[in-house]
Amino acid sequence: MNSRADPGIRIALIVVLAGVAAALHIAKLPPAVPVLQRELGITLVQAGFLLSLVQLASMGLGIVAGLTGDGIGLRRSMLIGLALLTLAGFAGGFAHTVGVLLLLRAVEGLGFLMTTVPAPSLIARSVKSTQRTRMLGVWGSFMPFGTALALLAGPGIMGLIDWNGWWWLIASVSLAMLFWLARSVPHDPPHFAGGGPAWRARLTQTLGARGPWLAALTFAVYSAQWLSVIGFLPALYQASGWTGTLGAVLTATVAGANMIGNILAGRLLARGVAPQRVLWGAFGAMALGAFLAFASVTEQAPVLRYGGALLFSALGGMIPGGLFGLAPRLAPSDQTISTTMGWILQWSAIGQFIGPPVVAWVASQAGNWQWTWVILGGCSLCGAVLAWAIERHLKRVAV
Repeated sequence: MNSRADPGIRIALIVVLAGVAAALHIAKLPPAVPVLQRELGITLVQAGFLLSLVQLASMGLGIVAGLTGDGIGLRRSMLIGLALLTLAGFAGGFAHTVGVLLLLRAVEGLGFLMTTVPAPSLIARSVKSTQRTRMLGVWGSFMPFGTALALLAGPGIMGLIDWNGWWWLIASVSLAMLFWLARSVPHDPPHFAGGGPAWRARLTQTLGARGPWLAALTFAVYSAQWLSVIGFLPALYQASGWTGTLGAVLTATVAGANMIGNILAGRLLARGVAPQRVLWGAFGAMALGAFLAFASVTEQAPVLRYGGALLFSALGGMIPGGLFGLAPRLAPSDQTISTTMGWILQWSAIGQFIGPPVVAWVASQAGNWQWTWVILGGCSLCGAVLAWAIERHLKRVAV
C-alpha cells in the first residue's frame, strides 16, 4: 500500500494514528499502577476499576456515539473526541485522589468513544472497496499498538517526570493529532442532517438486526479477556521479579503482538477464509495461551508462561481485526455501519468494565493468579459459540 500514491490510504493511516493517540489514554494506566499504588495508596481492586472505568461512557453511550457520528459528521466527531481526551488528560495530571482520577477516566472514556466509533466508517469511506477489509484490519491494530507503546515507554518516562508528567505527555500527543486530523482529513460531505425519524430508524434497524448483536457480544467476551491480561501484566511481572526495563519490554511485546492477529485477520477474510475459522482459531489460541500463562502447572516455567501470553495476544488479535472487517457485512445497511460500530464498542466496553475487576477479585481471593485461566477460558468458549452463530447468520443473509 503506497500512501503517497493513494490519498485515501493516507487519510486512513491518519485516522489509524488518531486511534493510536486515543488508545494511549487507555493504556497509560497499566504501567502506572505500581506507581499509583505507592504514591496514592490505591488497592488492587481500585486499580481494576481505574482500568475499566474509562469504559463507563462507552457502556452507556456507544450506540449514541455511532448515531451522533452519522448526525454531526465522522470527522467532526473524531475532533471532538480528541479534544475531550486532551482536556481530561491534562486535568488528570493535577489529580491527587482516586476519586478525581475515576471521574476523569470516565471523561476519557467518552473522548475515546467519539474518536474511535466513527473511525472505521471514515476509513471505509476514504479507501477503495477492494482495500476496505484489509484497511479495517489495520485499523484493528490501533489498540495493541498504542498499548504496546505505552507499556514500553511508560516506566522510563515516569522515572523521569513521574506519573503526572506521563499524563500530560499523552495529552500533548492527542492534541497534536487533533490538529493533524483537522488539517489533513477532508471535511464531511454535505448530507441530510436527519430529524428524529431518521436516527430512530437507524437505531431500530440496528438493534432489531441479529448481526450487530452477535458482533457486539463476541467483542465483549474478547475485550474482557484482553484488558484483564494486559492490564495486570506489569503488576504480575513485578511480582515475579521482572521489573524495570525488562518488565516493560516483555509486557509491551505481548501487547504489540496483538497487531499480528489484527492484520492477519483482514488478509484472511480478504482471501475468502470463513469468518468462523478465523474466530475459532483466535478463541482457541486465547484459551490455550491463558492456560499456559496462568495455570499452576507452568509456575516453574517462566519462558513457557511468557510464550502463552504471546500466543494469547498475537492470535487473539484476529478477533477485533475480524470483527472490524466483518462490520460492513454484519450491519443491516450501509447507513447503519457507524451505529453498528457504536453498538460493538459499547459491548466491548462492558466486557472491559467487568473483566479486570472480576479477575482482580479472583486473584485476591486465591492469593495468586492461578485460577485466572478458568475465567478466560470460559470467555473463549462463549466466543466460539458466538462465532458459529456469526457464520450461520452471514450464510443466511447471503442467500
